[in-house]
Amino acid sequence: MFKDCQGLPYPVYGTGNVSSISAVKGAVPEKSVYELKVVMANGSQEPAAGQFYMLHPVRSNVLLGRPISVYFSETKADGSVEISFLILLKGKGTDELCNLHIGDEINLLGPCGNRWPYPASNEKVCIVGGGIGIAPVAGFATTLTYGSYDFYASFKSGSYGLDKIKPNKLVITTDDGSVGVHGMLPAALTAEALKEGGYSALYACGPTPMLAYLQKVCAEVGLKCWLSMEAHMACGVGVCLGCVIDTTEGKKRCCKDGPVFDGSILKFNPPAAEVAGVKAQPRREPLSGEADLSVEIAGVKFQNPVIGSSGTFGFGSEYATVFDVNRLGGISSKGLTLEPRQGNDGIRLWEFQGGLMNSIGLQNPGILHFIENELPVMMSMKPVAIANLSGSTLETYVEGAKLLDKTNVPMIELNISCPNVKAGGSAWGMTCSGASQITAAVRAVTKKPLIVKLTPQSLELNKVALACIEAGADGISLCNSFQGIAIDIERGLPVFNNLKAGVGGPAVRPIAVRLIYELVEAINTLPAEKRVPVIAIGGIATWQDAVEFIMAGASALQVGTATFANPNAMIEIIDGLAAFMKRKGYKNLEEMRGIILK
Repeated sequence: MFKDCQGLPYPVYGTGNVSSISAVKGAVPEKSVYELKVVMANGSQEPAAGQFYMLHPVRSNVLLGRPISVYFSETKADGSVEISFLILLKGKGTDELCNLHIGDEINLLGPCGNRWPYPASNEKVCIVGGGIGIAPVAGFATTLTYGSYDFYASFKSGSYGLDKIKPNKLVITTDDGSVGVHGMLPAALTAEALKEGGYSALYACGPTPMLAYLQKVCAEVGLKCWLSMEAHMACGVGVCLGCVIDTTEGKKRCCKDGPVFDGSILKFNPPAAEVAGVKAQPRREPLSGEADLSVEIAGVKFQNPVIGSSGTFGFGSEYATVFDVNRLGGISSKGLTLEPRQGNDGIRLWEFQGGLMNSIGLQNPGILHFIENELPVMMSMKPVAIANLSGSTLETYVEGAKLLDKTNVPMIELNISCPNVKAGGSAWGMTCSGASQITAAVRAVTKKPLIVKLTPQSLELNKVALACIEAGADGISLCNSFQGIAIDIERGLPVFNNLKAGVGGPAVRPIAVRLIYELVEAINTLPAEKRVPVIAIGGIATWQDAVEFIMAGASALQVGTATFANPNAMIEIIDGLAAFMKRKGYKNLEEMRGIILK
């Protein structure tokens, strides 16, 4: 076993098995904190108090492991090591960890980081834990002599993680007064209390404001403090430099130089009031009623901003028995051409980590068939029906628009962005002249609201969008699939007959958010009367994704690939968006739309 200069073992990568998983009693809300126990094979190194592991289930849908502090560990009679972790259920990664089952395999990288410095045998210390930060300090306390420490535990509500400690004095504070002293930590632990305690040092882990407070009061009384910090991590071993924190000695790696630091060197910067020139939003009171999710686009009112994306939702009726399609704001039809199309030959779908590639090639029944058969069904449903119009030539686009103009479809989405056809499609959306020409031609033959769907492949995307607006577009939808190449490595051949194919799914979302942000920023340079709404497309799978796009300036959004993975995705987005707006005090979408724009 290789060890560093402090005698700590270097991290190793291995696999353990879940021996126990259970909700922790006393945590509020119920089932918000879990204790996970993992057994590692004989010969595994037992971690030191204060260290952590990067935990990653063998079967996982998240990219990175999660750094979790050791709560307790012991070597069993058979030589195996069982390690206990307390996990706060917070996001996708911790949700996976909290939903493991006994026997499940889990990858562990560790033990990582340094350890708590041990006090002398005759010294009395003060230990402080806040929230889930109780785990590493409680684990440390179990290695100390009975009665050699006082323990302060601070929670918002309830208490947990204290059953293994044996302090001289235990003080619990809760914000709501449900356990112990009513109030935050300063209600019980003050500079005066530290003086009276006769402590040689203080050890703490918890929320950053709590640690900043402890640093301050310890400095006031001249007491040494050791503080365990946390930061977003990727590697866990000190190479990615993504988890650095500010100190008086420069930026330190939380995973390697910490997580335990001499508290006197830490720099606790106030929460950012401004990031990248964008000011933090003022706090709003939660709504007493329900938020208004409706949105108006080019004079057409949608009951909510969630639209089934063209090419991924058929004509809506296909999913009618799967979930309540009538709850959607809108449905954009399959891409329609003047003539029926059979689409591309060969493989059409190819999954990759984080998304899906497609080369459908605009297979559709043709506009006349749509008008006679699919449109009446779409119009019988509550969501706004949108006809997605495509073509191969200017003439076919125009003739298709003329036919649609005679129908009762409320809106047309002009598709000049399909990446999977050799004629038409994205070729029209690559340049300002092409996009302007076809938008103007279609605008001339229909009075219906016209949304132009653009490709992210254009090298002058924002200029193309502005040209479409000048030519008569009532809105922009962005972005259609990115282009990529997939290779069948076993055969040494391209997967798709057309070589390139469309790329969609969660992997493209951050890029799509940037494109929406930049497009809305460009549109906002126009006079107010010329500005048009933007409908966001690109990797939207959750309500959090939807909020991101709206805050970046989108008025509505289309959901595509996510429906294949989770048919209830759009319903969950609608419900999650409503709950978020109520909790954050947003009465309507406009109150949060574009809030990160300068």
